Amino acid sequence: MEETLAFYEALGFEATHRQSKPYVYLALQWSGFQLHFGPAPKGLDPAREESGGCLVMVDAVAPYHAAFVAAMRRVHGKVLSSGLPRITRYRPGASRFTLIDPSGNSIIFIQRDEPAELEYGGSKKLTGLARALDNARILREFKNDDLQAFRALKSAVRRHGADAPVAARAVALCHLIDLAMVLGEPTDPWAADLRGLELTADDRQRIESELGHLAELQEWLP
Repeated sequence: MEETLAFYEALGFEATHRQSKPYVYLALQWSGFQLHFGPAPKGLDPAREESGGCLVMVDAVAPYHAAFVAAMRRVHGKVLSSGLPRITRYRPGASRFTLIDPSGNSIIFIQRDEPAELEYGGSKKLTGLARALDNARILREFKNDDLQAFRALKSAVRRHGADAPVAARAVALCHLIDLAMVLGEPTDPWAADLRGLELTADDRQRIESELGHLAELQEWLP
């Protein structure tokens, strides 16, 4: 309970109820909603991230993500993007992001006007690397599965990279570098491929428009 409380208080939450006997119970509030925590089931492994989940419906998700990121930088000196706890990346225009706490609970912030029907398997109108990129977006933003997104993009770059437009290949490589950093994998293979590309001004404009939320982007591009 102490670890959970410290994590959420650092983000700005306030404890409204806290007890350890006769059983653990913790209630937190922030920005008009509450999170309640009770005893964990026996044998629960937080690393499996199956502890619990909560959907928080908001008018706009970007300000919430920005507030949490700012709090993490203030308290920890960096954004917690891997392991436990962490926050998922936010892509401009995305309709959700996930906050994972030290116990493996997933707090998913969702924009109220998110489309009711979503292409969870990637758009069927796309092909090749473009379809793989769309599928990776679904895996990251809606299934919170960075590892599967990483594997899918690696396979797609091997199969379709040579035939794809240079800008699309560069976008895929940037995603692979970002995912590798989150997962603690080597970034060298993808960074080397990216540095070997010849990008036009139009290519760079497309890449920056899609990936400008990645702070390290300018350091990666050739």
